[in-house]
Amino acid sequence: MDCVLRELALQIRLEQSGDIEAIMRLNQLAFERLDEAMLIAHLREHAQPFVSLVAEDDDGQIVGHILFTPATIHNPTGDVEGMGLAPMAVHPDHQLQGIGKQLIKAGINRMADMQIPYVIVLGHVDYYPRFGFVPASLRNIRCQWTGIPDEAFMILVLDPIAMQNVSGTAYYHPVFEEVM
Repeated sequence: MDCVLRELALQIRLEQSGDIEAIMRLNQLAFERLDEAMLIAHLREHAQPFVSLVAEDDDGQIVGHILFTPATIHNPTGDVEGMGLAPMAVHPDHQLQGIGKQLIKAGINRMADMQIPYVIVLGHVDYYPRFGFVPASLRNIRCQWTGIPDEAFMILVLDPIAMQNVSGTAYYHPVFEEVM
């Protein structure tokens, strides 16, 4: 039997205060642990500015979530601020329906509108390149964490002029070190 990818009609919108509990439950279900939900709570409190988007189905249920928080590339000529994508979650009952794709596209568009020069992600090597992410090592950018497979740490350059000649080590917000 063939697996059919069916995209849901969704509303992608900014998180609202009433969404917080649903976002926490969603991340706990998607990752089958509390770590990501706790990370989101700490990032929401300490990582400013952040962009938190939700995917809401026709019934008003939150079925997907994506979070962008500050990231920094320590470049020899000065730090370059951007954003890190993490985490992203889709409810297990709604996976393979294009929700993650819609969240990422909406997030990238919002980052571009905010004039963010780049987005980093530590993610699946077969998934994120379809959105323009490339191994960060191609731009001489390393991940703060050692032992990460080269192809799994990726960057999406949104402002090529601002990123011209930028190299160095990329860091997610320090909350990642505290919680994970």
